[in-house]
Amino acid sequence: MQPPDSPPPPATPGHEERAPATEFPDDVARTEHQAVSTAFDPGTGQRLKRAAIIAAAVLLVGFVAVRVVRFVHDYGLARSSERANSAPRPVDTVVARPAAAGQGLALPGQTAAWFDTTIYARVNGYVASWLVDIGDHVKKGQLLATIETPELDAELGAAVAQLKASDAQAVARKAEAEFGRTTNERWRDSPKGVVSEQERDAKKADFETSEARLYAATAQVALDKARVDQYSALAQFKQVRAPFDGTITERRIDIGNLVTAGSTSATTPLYRMSQSDPLRVFVDVPQSLAGELMKPGVPAEVQARGVPGGALLGTIARSAEAINAQARTMRVEVDIPNKDHALVPGMYVTVAFRLEPQGLVEVPAAALVFRADGPRVARVGPDSKVEFSKVTIARDDGSMVELASGVAAGDRLVLNISGRIAAGDVVSVTGGSGSAEQAAGAGH
Repeated sequence: MQPPDSPPPPATPGHEERAPATEFPDDVARTEHQAVSTAFDPGTGQRLKRAAIIAAAVLLVGFVAVRVVRFVHDYGLARSSERANSAPRPVDTVVARPAAAGQGLALPGQTAAWFDTTIYARVNGYVASWLVDIGDHVKKGQLLATIETPELDAELGAAVAQLKASDAQAVARKAEAEFGRTTNERWRDSPKGVVSEQERDAKKADFETSEARLYAATAQVALDKARVDQYSALAQFKQVRAPFDGTITERRIDIGNLVTAGSTSATTPLYRMSQSDPLRVFVDVPQSLAGELMKPGVPAEVQARGVPGGALLGTIARSAEAINAQARTMRVEVDIPNKDHALVPGMYVTVAFRLEPQGLVEVPAAALVFRADGPRVARVGPDSKVEFSKVTIARDDGSMVELASGVAAGDRLVLNISGRIAAGDVVSVTGGSGSAEQAAGAGH
């Protein structure tokens, strides 16, 4: 490289003299004047081959190491899985025990009035007044409304007059019969030859005829009196009275309404009233429990949402003693006192029964396994092996189940058994020290 102060080298033949690069930096100008060597070192190829071989060897060693590590990992995982599969599976268990108390049973029910009646008019007329309205509590015999009956009043007056006329006619017939009797006796007791037999027979016939007229007049009096009694009895229905103690639930009349006697679909009722103390509660019991709730006297607790005072206690009063063919249920009636009228007819209620214990075995519902051939339980034997047994459910209240067969008190049963556990598998018990109630709660 030329020093910066030395003169430029002379121009060689065949080359044109270059103008000084005054517009470029000095380092760029110096670089352009450097000579580039195109010759290679004879040992470069060997070095490249050795480097390629070393790199291939390193890659091969790395690949083999990765495969070995993966094989060792997979082998260890397989061994772990094999050990885990061969080890007993942990399960939670519970011990079956006898049912100490009767099982609770809650069923829906509906309230109904003790008495419920629709009051119709017994006479034709129009409403003169009404004295009670819906919601009023009335007593038996209390006046509810009055009905004006002009036609009935006229018929009653005519019947009374006819009765008086019949009474007068009967009095006259009685006098005639008395006169005929005395005349007949005189002619009958007269000596023979004084009167003729024909005259004696005529007087006897007159007496018998007068007696017949008296009997007819007496019968007419009785008939007219019966007609008067009939109209008098109908006249009492002009005053509509309560047939029992109860509550007015409906009023369909107003002053001046024309009412017609009868209870057909074409007639308008006056009132509807019901008695709700005591109160009937109807419950449809499933067929499986009909035998236990068929007898009267079983206690029951009636609850209704939003009703103050809590539950009302009652007992089963009667049952239908027949199964409904469509619903497979039996109708049961529970009678409860309702002095405060806390419940009203037509309400939806819940009726709770306490069934008597029957010496059955009680287990949580989580211990049951349902198969195509029926419910089963998984029992753990003394050798920690699982065996499945068919059971018969006697009572079921949701969380606890009472079994009639298939399980004995003291058997250890698996809770929420896995589908991967088969009969004969050995299991490891990890739970079961809690009570059956706690197990039932854990199952839910």
